[in-house]
Amino acid sequence: MPERLLISATTGQIIFGGKLKRTLIVATVLLCVFAVKISAEQTSVLAANLKAGKKQTIVAYGTSLTEKGVWVDELQKKLNELFPGKATVLNKGGQGMYSKWGVDNLEERVIKNKPDAVLIEFAINDVVGRFNCSVPQAKENLEFMIKRILEQNPKCEIVLMTTTPGDLPRKKIPEYYDVYRSVAKVHKFLLVDMYPQWLVLLNSDKKTYNAYVPDLVHPSPDGCKFVVLPAILRTLGIPVQH
Repeated sequence: MPERLLISATTGQIIFGGKLKRTLIVATVLLCVFAVKISAEQTSVLAANLKAGKKQTIVAYGTSLTEKGVWVDELQKKLNELFPGKATVLNKGGQGMYSKWGVDNLEERVIKNKPDAVLIEFAINDVVGRFNCSVPQAKENLEFMIKRILEQNPKCEIVLMTTTPGDLPRKKIPEYYDVYRSVAKVHKFLLVDMYPQWLVLLNSDKKTYNAYVPDLVHPSPDGCKFVVLPAILRTLGIPVQH
């Protein structure tokens, strides 16, 4: 069994099996993992609304990393625990899909649900060669989805996500993740930037990384619980521990 990875809710430091590994790589995480660091004053609109007792509908929209990712159900459980009866999390991901599919299915899977918040991740598949989706096209598709969602509800909170490093055919993935970073910066959106975090784990504890991302693309249930979910909660300003 690999050592379990935990992320300190207060410091952001990586902890393995309860013991902090004070290596250069792990220390680097304090500088680069949370490139968009959320302070207490920057709690998400979603979290603020839930704390105010407002019902919220959240749509998770992306690839198989969303559709098959147990983090979506875990997010629902966590929100139920903290805000009983106030949050509905809808999994609208599509296995093997990319951002053009996201554009084509936006009305049915997202818009008609009138979401208060949408989490979007398609970059991991936009890079795949068979889709012939260039970096500019990926950005255009993402911007289209954003524009249409905000037309439906200008107050909808859009949260962008980067995911795993992927396998060898996805070697250009950093370019596609940079699209999400640049778009998040321009629109002042929250960004769950997990890519650097996964890289730290890959380079510091490959055994655990292989257990958490066994096919090099999709996080396992443990990978979702101990890496993906905490990163999302932290970005939203929702307590990781309760």
